[in-house]
Amino acid sequence: MTKPTQRTRKKTNGNDGSPHARARAEDVLTLDIENTGHLADLYGSHDRHLALIEDAFDVYVAARGNRLTFQGSREACRMAAAVIRELAARLERGLTVGEGEVLAACRMALDRENGGGAPSTSEEKYQIRTKKRVISPRSPNQAAYIEALRTHDLTFGLGPAGTGKTYLAVAVGTAMMLRGEVERLVLSRPAVEAGERLGFLPGDMREKVDPYLRPLYDALHDMLPAEQVVKKLENGDIEVAPLAFMRGRTLNQSFVILDEAQNCTPMQIKMFLTRLGENSRMVVTGDPSQEDLSEVGMRGLVSGLPGAVKILEHVDGVAVTRFSQADVVRHPLVARIVSAYEDHKNA
Repeated sequence: MTKPTQRTRKKTNGNDGSPHARARAEDVLTLDIENTGHLADLYGSHDRHLALIEDAFDVYVAARGNRLTFQGSREACRMAAAVIRELAARLERGLTVGEGEVLAACRMALDRENGGGAPSTSEEKYQIRTKKRVISPRSPNQAAYIEALRTHDLTFGLGPAGTGKTYLAVAVGTAMMLRGEVERLVLSRPAVEAGERLGFLPGDMREKVDPYLRPLYDALHDMLPAEQVVKKLENGDIEVAPLAFMRGRTLNQSFVILDEAQNCTPMQIKMFLTRLGENSRMVVTGDPSQEDLSEVGMRGLVSGLPGAVKILEHVDGVAVTRFSQADVVRHPLVARIVSAYEDHKNA
């Protein structure tokens, strides 16, 4: 039997006389976990997962063995218990539960409570299976994005850093390649510095452009063992190339991703979009607020991404998913940073 939780959050016992405290004292819900073998993964190290659920729903959670007691408002207790059941279901199916999965389940539960249609994080329909891991959406927008990637020939993913635009696109493309639905995965980026002047880089052509494409390699290594990444790059199953290498090509039987598209001019975007060949899918991702063209000696040029979205958004076969700071799935501070910058811009 595990020890009672010992977290820094102070339990509300209703003795301070406030209506809020009295309501909390009256609303108590208990939940028994059937599979005690999963308790350590479910509760997290030092009950960290339970603490995250407490913060998300403003409840107190006491754990004694396999019995959890929730104390707070009736709705909050119900949602917190639903999250625990959802995470337990993930573990039953052999999936992992970390802090990201806990925060995702809380985010989805809050969306459903507010009338949204967020799926369960354990729902198989939205899971992406690669060689190294099973990837699940961590926000309602991510779930909609995964569905769009699977059902549309061209998908735009727009929004701030950390929302999973590129990562999920690489995951879906890798899964489709492994299943034989496409023959290869093509990843591209414009070779534009993020505000710095790097000058001439040493090495051959690949060594010169690799620094710009490193985020795409990082995503690949999350999906596939290192030796398979190397092998597939060598035999052409996976191609990582700067945008300039796309001109004049027709990409058949491919899953094609253009990352950092906010740094493409209107002509470059049009050139890339017209590379789409038979039985291929194309994804264009970018953050319109982080355009770097004017910072690297390209003054007078404008990003082609907003215009492309405006022109194509209502074309049959095209989907657009717009992410916000609420979809940031990196460190929680990243979401607050994005929100602070947005507030400053609006002010």
